[in-house]
Amino acid sequence: MSGLASLGGLLLPRCSQPTPPNYGNILRMADNLTYVAQRALLPGQSLAREYAFRDISSMPATGTTNPASISEDYASLLKNSFADWKLPIEGRVSMPGSYSMGDLQKFPSRTQITKHICEEGWTAIAQWTGVPLGIVLQSAGIMQNARFVNFHTYDGWVDSIDLLDAFHPQTILAYGMNGKNLPIAHGAPIRVRVEKQIGYKSVKYIQKISVTEEFFDQGDIGWAWYNGI
Repeated sequence: MSGLASLGGLLLPRCSQPTPPNYGNILRMADNLTYVAQRALLPGQSLAREYAFRDISSMPATGTTNPASISEDYASLLKNSFADWKLPIEGRVSMPGSYSMGDLQKFPSRTQITKHICEEGWTAIAQWTGVPLGIVLQSAGIMQNARFVNFHTYDGWVDSIDLLDAFHPQTILAYGMNGKNLPIAHGAPIRVRVEKQIGYKSVKYIQKISVTEEFFDQGDIGWAWYNGI
């Protein structure tokens, strides 16, 4: 393990930013080595493969629980078809504020047909439409000392990505799926699509985005923080 740690130290200066401080145990040290190696050796903004419309397949909504059963806020918004929904962006931004669906749809949109690679071993291809996350962060005035973008959800989940993934051209806040509004089972009204990581990083039911300088460590949740593909 000391040899692996030394290798991580050698690779680290070539990365765009330090690894998150999640050295809780041996397995998590390996997670950091994976992160550092991939960031050092692979092109940071290379694109995930995109497919043709004819390639779209059925896509299960595994692990989904309608947040209306646990969140009064979500249940209230759902009754009004999310007409009153707004997305707060706070933290290390110079212009914190809230964005309605109309606000987000005024930004340039991106539509992409990509493969969802689930941690459970299955894959599916779907079309996603939304606004590139980087455009929204720039609009909010992301600060120079920002390092992580955290997603807080209506079903009580918190996850984060680094700025390389946040500003990747295929990382979008998706409000559409297969030419229709994003369905509840797939994260309505907004989910993030992180096409360069395994599927569980494409967080559903986003309630708030917070930009931080420090890494928010949830502890051992059973999944690696970084799982690039």
